[in-house]
Parts: sequence; structure tokens; C-alpha cells
Amino acid sequence: MDIDFINNYPANVQELAIATGTLIEKLIPGIQVLPDASAKVIGYGFGPGYKDSICTIILSKKEIKLGFYKGTELPDPEHILEGTGKVHKYVAIRSIKDVKRKAVADMLKYAWAAYKQRTGISA
Repeated sequence: MDIDFINNYPANVQELAIATGTLIEKLIPGIQVLPDASAKVIGYGFGPGYKDSICTIILSKKEIKLGFYKGTELPDPEHILEGTGKVHKYVAIRSIKDVKRKAVADMLKYAWAAYKQRTGISA
């Protein structure tokens, strides 16, 4: 991941963003990285609009949030999604251990499956 604005964050936050981005790219073939420096967000999807969005990495000074487009519609058997939004939800990533949780990978797979269903692709 070559996104300059992450350099403005503490080393541990940079590490979490890079590790999470690597996981996203590993699990979702051909996904595009769509950084938005002004919003301090790294989008992942198959185009610039919400319709083609899968997830986002939202950076803060202490952690990152792995946000999911239409997260309220995704399965969450481990109850890891947070947030009070009526549409979007996120997983707080505070350590590398969080990135490696099976439940996080599962959420990415659910988001990928939801994208394929709403767009009608079979990839």
C-alpha cells in the first residue's frame, strides 16, 4: 500500500492500516485501493461510488476502523461490528492480533459476497 497520508499517523496505526489493507487485497481478488486523503479514509472497492464499495479503513490517532458498506445488512455471528449508524458499521482494529482474527476475515468475505449479490457478478 503506497498511500502517503498514512505517514501522518503513529507507527502502530500505520502498521494496522498496512496489515489490514494487505488482508483485504489477499481476500478480495482485483479489489482497487481508493485513498481519500481529505477524509482520512482508504476505500476498497471496484469503482469510486458507494455502489462499488466493499469497505474502508478509517484512520485515527490510536487505531483504525474497518468500515463496511451496508454493514447493517451483513451477518455478524461473532458480534464484532460496532457503530450506531443505520447503514454503515465497522470493526475496531487496535492491534495486529485484531487483524488476524478469523471473524475479521469472515466479515470481509461476507462483504465481498454481498457486493457480488447486489451487482450480479459471479467472480
